Amino acid sequence: MVESGNLKMLKIFNCDFHVHTCLSPCAELDMHPGALVEQALNSKIDLIAVCDHNSSENVSYVIKAAFGKKIEILPGMEVTTKEEVHILAIFNFVSDLADMQRVVYNNLAGTNDENRFGIQAVVNENAEVEEINDKLLLGSVDLSLDEVISYIHKFNGIAVAAHIDRESFSVLSQLGFIDAGMNFDALEISAAMGIKEARARYNELGDYPFITSSDAHYIKDIGRAITKVLMEKPTLSELKMAFRKENGRQILE
Repeated sequence: MVESGNLKMLKIFNCDFHVHTCLSPCAELDMHPGALVEQALNSKIDLIAVCDHNSSENVSYVIKAAFGKKIEILPGMEVTTKEEVHILAIFNFVSDLADMQRVVYNNLAGTNDENRFGIQAVVNENAEVEEINDKLLLGSVDLSLDEVISYIHKFNGIAVAAHIDRESFSVLSQLGFIDAGMNFDALEISAAMGIKEARARYNELGDYPFITSSDAHYIKDIGRAITKVLMEKPTLSELKMAFRKENGRQILE
């Protein structure tokens, strides 16, 4: 912990901002809410953001599974834009995520093919299947990158460009550039690269905060990459200050 002047006591929190559940068709069925929370605790993670593909039905169950335990859950979603760019949409409240979900579903076409893409299971905190989602969650929404980011901010969330170093489904792979007009709050670096290497490779993006996450689709991958954040408590408002380097809050690279 650190203390400076009139600043309140700050602490380093281990955060994984990109974790899937069994609702994502490309994730293993063992990624149900209870197992996810237990693995995160075993990995000494203080905060996770649940970000399934274009969907959010398992978020409330992860929050229930984490109730009373020493871990915080931020509600989120990994949205695929019409350009096939993945964006992490992370919110403070489930109600804000629900507003984003309505926008996504209103602009998402197609039906899932379980044999081709996998099962999309909504599972509660007791590992019981509530339903099977039949939407094409691996599809793209009929909204541009700018429109998706605008909606995220409208609902008080943060917009993070997912795994910018990957050769597919990243803003760089799809568009070839990132500029200030895109209005990202942060850029995510995959576990394969890490922040240090990314700073050297993407020095033109030095004004953006970088985070790294596991993008876990399998239990064993939860926590394989974490972001250490110096803040007072693990909340979205504190994270926003850390992104802006305000009041002593910061991402520790």
